[in-house]
Amino acid sequence: MVPELPRGATIVLGSQWGDEGKGKFVDLLAQHVDIAARCQGGSNAGHTVVVNGVKYALHLLPSGILNPTVQVLIGNGVVVHLPTLFAEIEQLDRQGVPNVSARVCISDRAHILFDYHQIADGLMEVERAGTAGGSIGTTRRGIGPCYADKAYRRNLRVGDLQHFRSAELAEHIQLAVQDLKRRFGAAAEEALRSYDVRAEVARYYEYARRLEPMTVDSVTFLSDALASGTHSVLIEGANAAMLDIDLGTYPFVTSSNCTIGGCLTGLGIPPQYIREIIGVVKAYTTRVGAGPFPTELCDARGTTLQQVGQEYGTTTQRPRRCGWIDTFLLRYTCRLNGCTILCLTKLDVLGCFDEIQIGVHYRHRGKRLRSMPASLRELAECEVEYETVPGWHGQSLSAVRRFDDLPHNAQTYVRRIEELVGAPIRYVGVGPARDAVIMRS
Repeated sequence: MVPELPRGATIVLGSQWGDEGKGKFVDLLAQHVDIAARCQGGSNAGHTVVVNGVKYALHLLPSGILNPTVQVLIGNGVVVHLPTLFAEIEQLDRQGVPNVSARVCISDRAHILFDYHQIADGLMEVERAGTAGGSIGTTRRGIGPCYADKAYRRNLRVGDLQHFRSAELAEHIQLAVQDLKRRFGAAAEEALRSYDVRAEVARYYEYARRLEPMTVDSVTFLSDALASGTHSVLIEGANAAMLDIDLGTYPFVTSSNCTIGGCLTGLGIPPQYIREIIGVVKAYTTRVGAGPFPTELCDARGTTLQQVGQEYGTTTQRPRRCGWIDTFLLRYTCRLNGCTILCLTKLDVLGCFDEIQIGVHYRHRGKRLRSMPASLRELAECEVEYETVPGWHGQSLSAVRRFDDLPHNAQTYVRRIEELVGAPIRYVGVGPARDAVIMRS
């Protein structure tokens, strides 16, 4: 049974460091919505959804696109790499998803991510690798440089493409290229050797033609839908709370607000339309790239989680770091987002252990902490207090669809996480298939 969502806005947010399984869950919920929207991030956010044995890899489009009756919106807070967007649309067309282009709307206020942003991202990562702090481990998709240009007020938006003359667009791109060469010198000269400004201008004029029927005033589009009282809107947050530029493990974060505030500013909607805030939580914890990870398992158990859970990035194919679930961290992120319910994913993966540990508290120099440290040095010095609970080794969960049919120890694990985090777990994922979800009343 697929849940029907209330009229108004339902928001789905990642509660760890991303890759919690938001895409599959959003695809499930989108079977009964009118509009599915992305509010922030860019093509660094990868989702894999399996429907009837077919795997769909999404980076920019909301997962709701797989429902043939849903209109999808890329909001003003998203940075859009147009070659990636159109490649994604074409791939879904080839896979038989109906009327993709006709169902995609893009905010005229969304910022354009150019190829030179991606080149800049790579150059910055190389530059940082030679410093004491080391590289951040970005996806090199240009997200940070594009958001930086947005903050500098020197970037172009989707709506600008309809009005810029070719000479103006060429000047904009040429200035950006010259800026990279000034900053990075010979490294930029080499990276930009094959970058043809004239060809780029021609390509973007073709994109402008293809974008015109998709481009909307997203604020009016969503406001009208929500004010009508007859539409259900599903908002899909990209990345996750601990990657939030303000509230995550800075500087090992992304460049947008991945918490609840980013949903409002990234779509231009007021908070009174929010009906439900769903936090998606993996039954263990993963992280891609550098940065603190208190419950990380740097031993055979971490390798087992990585292999059994197929923990490799959708966007980069990099192996994810793996560790036990961290309920101290989850209390922090659920408080930030005001989660009304939780979705616990990949519970089936833990079936490879006789015993499972749950991170419950942090201690710093012997003192139990009340809140998540802002200082990375303090966080690195923290010790995690664990509870050990019995596992359900060897018992498959993939066919289970009722909570009471789960192994007793799996039920106990879910209930203990609810108690520690302080939010009800309404959905439990037990496999990669679209229907491999337990819905609790």
